Amino acid sequence: MPVFDFSSASEEKEAFVCTYTAFTSDSSEKTPDDPILVLDNRQKQWSHHSTGVFCNQSQWTAFEFKEEDETFRSNILRIDARFVNLIKWLGENHINVLLSGENRADGYAVYKIRENAFHGGTKLSAADGFLQYVMERLLSSSAPEQEDEDEELDESGDSMKLTSIQSISDFLNCAGRTMPDNIRLWARRNLAVARSSEVSAEERRHAQRALSIMTNIQWKNNYFEAIDPVEARRILDEELYGMEKVKQRIMETIIQINRTHTLPAYGLLLVGPAGTGKSQIAYAVARILKLPWTTLDMSSINDPEQLTGSSRIYGNAKPGIIMDAFSMAGESNLVFIINELDKAASGKGNGNPADVLLTLLDNLGFTDNYMECMIPTGGVYPIATANVKEDISAPLMSRFAVIDIPDYTQEEKKIIFSKFALPKVLKRIGLLQGEIVLTGEGLDELIEQYKNTSGIRDLEQAAEHLAANALYQIEVDHVKQVVFDAEMVKKLFA
Repeated sequence: MPVFDFSSASEEKEAFVCTYTAFTSDSSEKTPDDPILVLDNRQKQWSHHSTGVFCNQSQWTAFEFKEEDETFRSNILRIDARFVNLIKWLGENHINVLLSGENRADGYAVYKIRENAFHGGTKLSAADGFLQYVMERLLSSSAPEQEDEDEELDESGDSMKLTSIQSISDFLNCAGRTMPDNIRLWARRNLAVARSSEVSAEERRHAQRALSIMTNIQWKNNYFEAIDPVEARRILDEELYGMEKVKQRIMETIIQINRTHTLPAYGLLLVGPAGTGKSQIAYAVARILKLPWTTLDMSSINDPEQLTGSSRIYGNAKPGIIMDAFSMAGESNLVFIINELDKAASGKGNGNPADVLLTLLDNLGFTDNYMECMIPTGGVYPIATANVKEDISAPLMSRFAVIDIPDYTQEEKKIIFSKFALPKVLKRIGLLQGEIVLTGEGLDELIEQYKNTSGIRDLEQAAEHLAANALYQIEVDHVKQVVFDAEMVKKLFA
């Protein structure tokens, strides 16, 4: 089969020459204007969809187009720095691929790569799932730093899932320096342990599990897009009635992102009685920041090891709750909602859980005993809730901007019950507004019954009780409308 070489190099190559220059790009979607790579098309215009293989880069930085019974070789001119290792891996494993590109003045701009099996070539399991998975991860990564040749990896594999040693090795090769340096070097060491025959099967199992957890987390940079203050305020108004000063203080704290493009230096500590909407505020802030969120309930944590994980010397060792949160979120930038922070110092085991939280809140990195690696926490935004401010230690308090959440007034509770709590319940259970009537005197009596309770949680339960009683009368007694006056409310809730 003839091979047409358009690289203009001599047949006897005296020394390897890299034909491309790497460019920096942080775009998450590739187009002909911002391609993955550019191939030489001066001698021949390539088809929109072209098949072939990348050359082994130890020999040539080119792509071999396969057209019918002929092969044409074209040099790589430019390449997105994030994809250098992936293209190298494809060439070393002689993976047949289908390129989607467009001929332009500066070359053939490739913006999509898929696997294409033909002539009995190597085929990745589950079609091109692994290839697309790696490309998606690379597109969501930041541009890598300058790579040192002596630190390059040369493992290869064909498994789609990042639970096997082979697929983990492949991913590390392709990801290169798009991963944080300390995690990349940690992964090398653990990969060696997982492959070693000189350690116990238990050690290999722990190393493989830790690698799977770490490589399935998207390690993002700490750059955050500006938030829309109008949309942010709309979200707060949607989740929280009244409390204008609280909303204003929250906006003042998070709006700093618009200038620094980093998370605020301090997290939020929401202090107030139970049922005043502290958790709703935390979830609303996570929505504003467009980040995944996870919760830590300090009332159920009795030992620091629950947070930090256990050492791999134990057969039943496992990561801690904090590391599990990163794993569940699938990325390094997330909101940690720490419920009942005032219970953090009341651990019943060895040590104080509050001390572990300090390392998480310092943004200097967190180390899990099982993972044995410093986890970057620059993209973690903590939001804590508490009922009693005095029970929180001074070091913990210093990490937060404290916002006091006052209880609702009687008038505010009336509005919340009649305009929000009751209509929400009626809609959920299928009652029409006209089928249940709560008179003004009935509403006054209801609020009076709950005057000694804080927040609106009990009022929300009262709305459930009221609606359920009305539905019962309508379905069983076949009445058309149920009217709750003061006397009926008193009888129902006394």
